[in-house]
Amino acid sequence: MKIAVVLGTRPEIIKMSPVIKELERRKASFFILHTGQHYSYYLDMVFFKQLSLPKPRYRLDAGSGSHAEETARMLVGIEAALVKEKPDVVLVEGDTNSVFAGALAAAKLGIRVGHVEAGLRSYDRGMPEEINRVLTDHIADYLYAPTPEARKILLGEGIREAKILVTGNTIVDAVYQNRKLAEQEEREPLPFPDGGYLLLTLHRQENVDHWERLANILSGVNRVSRELSLPVVFPVHPRARKRLNEFGLDTGNIHTIEPVDFLQFLRLESGAKLIMTDSGGVQEEACILGIPAVTLRDNTERPETVAVGANILAGAQPEKILEMTKLMLGRKNEWTNPFGDGRAAERIIDSLLEA
Repeated sequence: MKIAVVLGTRPEIIKMSPVIKELERRKASFFILHTGQHYSYYLDMVFFKQLSLPKPRYRLDAGSGSHAEETARMLVGIEAALVKEKPDVVLVEGDTNSVFAGALAAAKLGIRVGHVEAGLRSYDRGMPEEINRVLTDHIADYLYAPTPEARKILLGEGIREAKILVTGNTIVDAVYQNRKLAEQEEREPLPFPDGGYLLLTLHRQENVDHWERLANILSGVNRVSRELSLPVVFPVHPRARKRLNEFGLDTGNIHTIEPVDFLQFLRLESGAKLIMTDSGGVQEEACILGIPAVTLRDNTERPETVAVGANILAGAQPEKILEMTKLMLGRKNEWTNPFGDGRAAERIIDSLLEA
């Protein structure tokens, strides 16, 4: 069996890294196609080097643009590579334009599709990611659900049970495999001790592309910092940086830093007292690491984190952000990780090679 791994963004590289390593361990026939959706060094190639992954055989450099432009460029490039390579299966992970383009190009060519992290739903069609994940699930032949809850969602949408396998989430594999490395990793010291700062991440379109919502979030985070006397560390995503400059918004007392690599970010997460984020992956990572999270969104496709008490939704209003942060800081970090035992990649490759 020949397997194509299609990816294009930082989260996909990280979450697919255990799958790629498992393919290598078994000496499977595979190749990586990178769409280039993320193209800055700190959101892209640093992860291949740091996680000891083989270089992509194909790199499309699709870059940024409207959703139509991005997806169209990816479809053309992915189709050409798949026609040349003739893989038996295309593996994609998550909910980006790269994921949908990879799945659609494969399905149109009659190539089977495996969707890692299938069955996540925010039920908010205003999120481009929601459309990508729904369409990819209904194209896929193999749906690797991270939790029993995700499996129930897929069954409820009429997807046949035989297509679905609950594997756990590959982010658990990645965190377990790399946490020790992260602790040993040299990094520029922060002016704050471990447990003495809050961590902030922002990148989603619905938050950073709207002046009022972004301004409200920054106001709320600054208010949290003042009232709780805790500094906030903010690695600024390129998309957020661009909008901050366009809107002329000041981050106030928030301690901004450049984007960091995965091991450095794991270290930042592990040392935080609490994480404020709009990232689905960071919600998972915080839950796995035992760090409370406040999600700066009105919904989440990771409801398991909320159900176990590791996470809470705060939206974008300053008062709510402060209220929810205080609530989470008052909780004991005693939840059980709902995302599996760190063997998701093994189950995924078992299922593929036995197909």
